[in-house]
Amino acid sequence: MNRTMESKQTPQNTDRFHKVFSMISDFIRKNVVLTIALAAALITSLIVPPDAEYLGYFDFKTLTCLFCTLACICALRNIRFFVILAQRLIMLCKNSKLCVLTLVYITFIGSMILANDMALLTFLPLGFMVLKTTNKEKYMAFTFVMQNIAANLGGMLTPFGNPQNLYIYSKFEIPTGEFMSIMALPFAVSITVITACCLIFVKSEPLELAEKSEKINTPRALVYLVLFALSVTIVFRVIPYQLGLVVVPAVLFFMDRDALKKVDYPLLLTFCAFFVFAGNMARIPLVREVFEWLLDKNTLIVSALSCQFISNVPSAVLLSQFTGNYTELLLGVNIGGAGTLIASLASLITFREFTKNYAGQTKKYIAVFSAFNFGMLALLLAVESFWLYL
Repeated sequence: MNRTMESKQTPQNTDRFHKVFSMISDFIRKNVVLTIALAAALITSLIVPPDAEYLGYFDFKTLTCLFCTLACICALRNIRFFVILAQRLIMLCKNSKLCVLTLVYITFIGSMILANDMALLTFLPLGFMVLKTTNKEKYMAFTFVMQNIAANLGGMLTPFGNPQNLYIYSKFEIPTGEFMSIMALPFAVSITVITACCLIFVKSEPLELAEKSEKINTPRALVYLVLFALSVTIVFRVIPYQLGLVVVPAVLFFMDRDALKKVDYPLLLTFCAFFVFAGNMARIPLVREVFEWLLDKNTLIVSALSCQFISNVPSAVLLSQFTGNYTELLLGVNIGGAGTLIASLASLITFREFTKNYAGQTKKYIAVFSAFNFGMLALLLAVESFWLYL
């Protein structure tokens, strides 16, 4: 009798195990950086046990600014605000070269407003749709790579363009004018090189695009844009961040609760986990001595190289504990977004979107991605090193 019951329960237990395992593996696959961050925080917590100093690890202003801007962007995305505007611009394109340039520029400018990962999630599908419907799929890998580079490097000019910018801008209380002047040279070089690549590698072939009749929900768009403007004023320290934390969620709760659900909470949790990791690392004497020595040698190179292995956001959070040279740190973690696939979360997003549609062209994509990204990384490091140490 008991053996019969056990034999009936075993398949059920096996199914539950497989479901749990599948859920965990799916979570890890979708949230690689967060998983690494949580593991790093846990491991360092064994070395530096939790105490009252942990509360000082968290930059609540950065977290609030990030939450408010992400929530507003999600609300605008829900009414297809950015897509409709982009589609109207694309309709003006009469050839493939102008079309690819427009897609790249939209992503470049979008990253300054939406942050790089949001810009890609918004405009990569648009690029795919346009190139596929016009039979220009031969430019798909190139366009995706250029959009990826544009997203990573376009957001470098503004404090809210990239998550690492927001963190460094807030932590070191950098004046806005100084921040933009630091990033002006690599920004100018980036847009020049990206434009040149599009002009050289895409031919001016005739293009016909079907008209789109979608209309923007103007009343909602105005409200969401006001909320976004409010979030930006928080970033620029015009009003207290506590006000935004009350107003933005309250308005969206009544107007678009779905936007609050779609906020990139894994990104916020990633920041929290890396705050714990970085705070603990800074309290380990040997680690502090090693990082301070390395960063004292060349903060720009060390920060850019660290991005190639642990991504740019965690590099910014970690290395900021060991140096006050925010100029080179800021440059390094932005330039370092180019390079390997893991140098930026945005690069992983682009890779996932491309392989989802063209699984058989993975090797081709990685080859194109690596050639342009490492080329851009080397160029920007050379230009900035020459400029800084002239």
